Amino acid sequence: MSRRAKQNEPLVTHIYTADPSAHVFEDKIYIYPSHDLEHDGESDDDGSQYRMEDYHVFSMDDIDAPVIDHGQILHVDDVPWASEKMWAPDAAYKNGTYYFYFPAKDKDGIFRIGVATSKNPAGPFKPEPNYIPGTFSMDPAVFIDDDGTAYMYVGGIWGGQLEKWQTGEFVADAGPQDPSEEALGVYVAKMNEDMLTLAEPLKESKILDEDGKPLLAGDEERRFFEAPWLHKYNGTYYFTYSTGSSHYIAYATSDNPMGPFTYRGTILEPVIGWTTHHSVVEFKGKWYLFYHDASLSGGIDHQRTIKFTEIKYNEDGTIQTVFPYE
Repeated sequence: MSRRAKQNEPLVTHIYTADPSAHVFEDKIYIYPSHDLEHDGESDDDGSQYRMEDYHVFSMDDIDAPVIDHGQILHVDDVPWASEKMWAPDAAYKNGTYYFYFPAKDKDGIFRIGVATSKNPAGPFKPEPNYIPGTFSMDPAVFIDDDGTAYMYVGGIWGGQLEKWQTGEFVADAGPQDPSEEALGVYVAKMNEDMLTLAEPLKESKILDEDGKPLLAGDEERRFFEAPWLHKYNGTYYFTYSTGSSHYIAYATSDNPMGPFTYRGTILEPVIGWTTHHSVVEFKGKWYLFYHDASLSGGIDHQRTIKFTEIKYNEDGTIQTVFPYE
């Protein structure tokens, strides 16, 4: 099934989709979202309502071309170590191979990051038999720099379990941070050339305020919550992310892909639905923000739809805020 793409309108309407990771592969835009299921189950701060169990991949030959659904590329039943919650994924290309990165809970209920491979950006993808050693939490994003070095970013608080890893080991009963504490940042590591393993342990990277001080956990308008993404514009690294409970897509910048990053502002105002998640991609000389909202379902938080819109940079490198319903 396909429909012609229009900015700020649902790209896919025959299934519910969220968390779009967009990439340019083979001169097309490929979108790797999560797949929301229809159900009437419970909702809570751990994300029990987000019962995703498989992934589809979509492509667009041009920015206004029909959106093609290439079908299911991976299911939780295909992954030996995974038990549930196939949440926000990402993809990358290197060494003649396409890599599909995804979070899932293992048999002990702990989030890990898995990887599957294909010779085709539309799949099908074959998962590795185990998760990537040393990974935890959710929302993997992989950035390949101009020199070929690949970096993996992961993290999400609350249901994403990041608070439970503050000691370096999983502490099941660890609770939320105190508002006066330094907010947890994204975790990042260089990847090995095989793109299947980390070259070093994941390390926390803080988001700083204008005075160079780490943001506090109580700063819900600016602090990192989930949905890490990295892109590079005019030599500067832009770390974009969701603020979660305040519902913004925010951005911070650095001259180092591993941070720390200095908070700069908001890219996307709150959308319909509780969650907000995104990716940023350049295509034919313009930059686009792919995002989701719950408009297609009439506001049901766990039945979302992916969209996109053009974004623009000011001369000083700041990004003009998108107001999605204006």
